[in-house]
This record gives sequence, structure tokens and C-alpha cells, in this order.
Amino acid sequence: MTLPELVSAYFQHYTIVAYLAVALASLVVFVLYPAPLLRAGGAVLAAVVIYPLVWHLLHQYVLHGQWPYKFKMLASTWKRIHYDHHQDPNHLEVLFGALHTTLPTIFIATAPVGALIGGKDFWLGGAAIAFATGIITTCYYEFMHCIQHLAFKPKWKWVQHMKQRHNEHHYFDEDGNFGITNYTWDRVLGTYYVKKDRPKRSPTVFNLGYTEEVAVKYPWVKELSGGIASGHPRRRGMAEKK
Repeated sequence: MTLPELVSAYFQHYTIVAYLAVALASLVVFVLYPAPLLRAGGAVLAAVVIYPLVWHLLHQYVLHGQWPYKFKMLASTWKRIHYDHHQDPNHLEVLFGALHTTLPTIFIATAPVGALIGGKDFWLGGAAIAFATGIITTCYYEFMHCIQHLAFKPKWKWVQHMKQRHNEHHYFDEDGNFGITNYTWDRVLGTYYVKKDRPKRSPTVFNLGYTEEVAVKYPWVKELSGGIASGHPRRRGMAEKK
């Protein structure tokens, strides 16, 4: 896949189209109810700084949490937002986040902070510009996520580094390297690793700990998935063809 082909596929996906539409709507709100430059800049900066930490914590403790599948009402959501992605990391249909979960999360993580920085008189403008920043940052994250999973070989060293760390998260040990575009918080929180630092592959890297034994007590994800697959997706695909 060439870079133009990657860009074309990225911008044609309905999720990205929806994100850009929401970002544009938020910017329109900001234009109609503007905040002073310093307050607006503060809201943008806060959204940019907060986003990687929020993403890391959600990724580690919710998407990789051992609790969502224990509730029947959350099982289908957990399956869609992350279990399916780890079952087959390069599957395009589940590569992007689900809008009904990502948009509210981005809003909660950014808009209240923006409103607080905007203050009593400019809270709406502050919230709007912070939310727009969160959406645009998400678009950047998703583009990098595409690079990490699609058949594109980046030439830039820093992107190669990100792709290698993320692939280790998906194919070697899921308990670490939770960042997407940077691993600052992984380093701070002790979850950063390179493959050579861990002795062996995690047996749950493709099922996130949702095993046959777990499914006996909490069967809903298994029922929705038609079973539990624990091996490498390429080898599973070859076995199914046979």
C-alpha cells in the first residue's frame, strides 16, 4: 500500500467523515461564541495535553479491563471496541473506534476542561474549541493507527518506532505499550517495553484474558463471537481454509 492509497482509504471511512463533520460543527460553535485568544489557546493546549493520558488510562483499565465482559449489558460493547480488534488486529472493519463510544468519551475528556478555562462568560466557546481539538487529535491517532495495522511500510524512523511498539502490544504482550502516537505515559506508568525485555509471548495476547475457562462463567462474548480464538489470526485463517 502506498501513502496516497492509505490516505484515500482513511478519508473514505465513515468514521473519519463523521469525526471531521463533528469537528467542523464544533468550530462553527466557536466562531459564533468565541473565547478570547488566551483562553482559547489554553483550552486547545489542555485538550492536547490531557488526551494522551486519558487514552492511556482508558486503554489499560477499560479496553483491557477484566471487568466489562462480566456484565451482560457491556459484553457486546467490549467485544466491539477492543476484543474484536485484538482477535484480528488488521481487520479494517473494527480498526476504527465505534462512534457511539468514542464521541461521548472525547466530549467528556475535553469539553468540561475547555468550559472551565473559558470561564463564566466564554464557557461555550472554550468547550467547543477543546472538543474540536479532541476530535482532530483523534483523527491523527486513527491515521497513525492505520499505519500501524495496514500494509504500509513507513519510511520515518519515529513512525517505525511507534508501529513496532504497537505491534508488540498486539502480537507479543498486550500488557504494555498502551500508547498510539507516543509512549510517554507508558514510560511514566511503567508499562513501556521492547520485545527483548520480556521473556515470552503472552498466551492471552489475542483474547485479552477472555479464555474458555472465563467464558464458562461469563459466556456472553463467546456467544456473540461464535467461540474464542487464541492463536495468531494468520494461522487461524489458514486453518479455516483447510
